[in-house]
Amino acid sequence: MTVINTTRNAEDLEFSIVAEFDAKVERVWQIWEDPRQLERWWGPPTWPATFELLEFVNGGKANYYMTGPDGEKARGWWQFTAVDAPTSLSFDDGFADDNWEPVDSLGVTKCSVTLEDIDGRTRMTTTSRFESADQMQKMIEMGMEEGMGLAMGQIDEILAA
Repeated sequence: MTVINTTRNAEDLEFSIVAEFDAKVERVWQIWEDPRQLERWWGPPTWPATFELLEFVNGGKANYYMTGPDGEKARGWWQFTAVDAPTSLSFDDGFADDNWEPVDSLGVTKCSVTLEDIDGRTRMTTTSRFESADQMQKMIEMGMEEGMGLAMGQIDEILAA
């Protein structure tokens, strides 16, 4: 199993997921920087992602949507706040309307990702920080924890290719 740990910290308004992969850090970094690889895993299997924009640099943006089994599209945006190849990245993450405008009512999540070498394998830690306990609870109820686990479960196949 790729995911080795998930943690919810209500006091710090954080959700973290830790996964390990049989690949070097530089190879795992590629699944973030290449939009075609990123869309093969970012959404869970029943909600695949399509990235229309990926400016993978400090200050860059990303626009994507996930398509549900019934054809419904859930749009999202990222604003990269740090991209430090090949070991860490941070971005603000939010929902978007059909014109890629932020949906303010759902708030912004601050995400950070670290990649570290563990004896030739890579440990990837992804942490989401929420604005409030209500926002955190809403994201958990929307299936964030399960969805992230399922999404990351697709990475091994990409790395093996």
